Parts: sequence; structure tokens; C-alpha cells
Amino acid sequence: MLRIALVIAVATISGVMNSIAGGGTLLTFPALVGLGIPATAANATSTVALLPASMTSMFGYREELEGLLPWAGVFALPSILGGAVGALLLSRTPPERFALLVPWLVLGATALFVVQEPAMRAIRVRRPDRRAVSDEVRTATLPSVAILLYQFLVSVYGGYFGAGAGILMLAALGLMGLTNIHRMNGLKNWGGLCMNAVAALMFGFSRLVNWPVALTMAAGAMVGGYVGSRAAQRVGQRALRLAIIVIGLGSGIAMLVGEFQR
Repeated sequence: MLRIALVIAVATISGVMNSIAGGGTLLTFPALVGLGIPATAANATSTVALLPASMTSMFGYREELEGLLPWAGVFALPSILGGAVGALLLSRTPPERFALLVPWLVLGATALFVVQEPAMRAIRVRRPDRRAVSDEVRTATLPSVAILLYQFLVSVYGGYFGAGAGILMLAALGLMGLTNIHRMNGLKNWGGLCMNAVAALMFGFSRLVNWPVALTMAAGAMVGGYVGSRAAQRVGQRALRLAIIVIGLGSGIAMLVGEFQR
């Protein structure tokens, strides 16, 4: 019962973090590996478990996405295609090879999480000519081919591993000139939902998912996704961010040492 409670708590916090900025996989993945689930199965299980959080988070951000249907529709295509490619790559990666990659993926995603906050601050510092254009005007035109290609590559990574994909999407949206963090989070969650949905669907037909654990975590993730989307600007995030960074670094280094000792 204690392990179940801890798994639900981790999934809830991960749902909150994915809703706000991303990085939730840095909690769920080490937790699942700690339960004794192999790395490849842990990654697939985490993707399936956090999918409901993307849905409830999208519901929480629904007001911010009003008027963005054409833009979001085009944005969905590279997200779906990239998520499918990433999931296919994971299913074709031998477990022992993925186990060698995992420490570097975790450490790389943690590094992204570390730089996310200062990077977003830098992105918000706009030239005067950019401040004059509202987010509504910028999203009235469809995203450029370069942005769509970038989103495809991010989605390939998201379907394959996922931790830090939301941070990469926020950076791209900021570089496009968007300044409303709520609208950016809504679009980021929409892209994450598309890539994770197709990846979760593909994992669901494989033998990688630990379904009892995934369904247990999904309950907590749904709550966390909605709460995070509604309280994103009301909850102090510094301590939570620090805890995630410590967990990410600690788990990545521990996995790396474990691989060297084999």
C-alpha cells in the first residue's frame, strides 16, 4: 500500500509539472525503475500513465486556446508523426542498448530543466518592435515550416523518451515571439498531448507497458494535470523545481555508476 501511495503521489506531482513547464518524466521514470521495472518498459509505462494528465491539463487551459484551432490543427501534424517515429524507435531499441542510453537521457533532460527558467526569462526580453505585436496577431497566421520541422524533431524525442520535450516546445514558442506564458503552455500541452497520444497508442499494442502500474499512476496524473493548469501562477515552484533537479541528477548519476559497475 505504501508503494502504491508513493507511485500515485509521484504521478500527481509529475502531472502538475508537465502542465506548468514539463519535466514530470524526471520523477516518474526513476520511480518506475526503482520499482524494478526494466528501463524500456518504465519509459513506455510512464508515457501511458501521464497521457491522462495531458488531457486534463488541456481542459484546464481551454480558455487560453480560444481562436487557435487552425494554428493548433497544423501544429498537431508534426507532433503526431514525430511521436509515432519516436515510439517506433523505442520499440525497436534493444533493452540493453536503451539501458546504456538512459543515464545520458536523464542527465540531458535534467540539464534542459535547469536552463528552462533562465532561458524563458531571456526569451521574454523582447525588442521594442516585437512587444507591439500581440500573441493573438502572431498566432493568426500558421506556423512556419521551420517551426513545424522543429516540432517534428522534438516530438521524435518526446515519443522516444519525453523528459524535457515540453521545455523544448516552450523555447520554440518563445522564439516565435509569443509572450503570454499561459497561451504558450496551452499550445505546449496540446503538442505534448498529440505526440504522447500516438506514442501511448503504439506502446499499448506492445508488451512494454506495465498496465497495473500505469493505470494506478494515471489516476494521480489526471488530478495533477488539472490542478497544475489551474494554479500554475499561484503556487510557488522553486522548491519543487529544486527537488526535481536533485532527483534527476541523482538518478542519472546513480544509473551511470551502475552501468560502469557492470
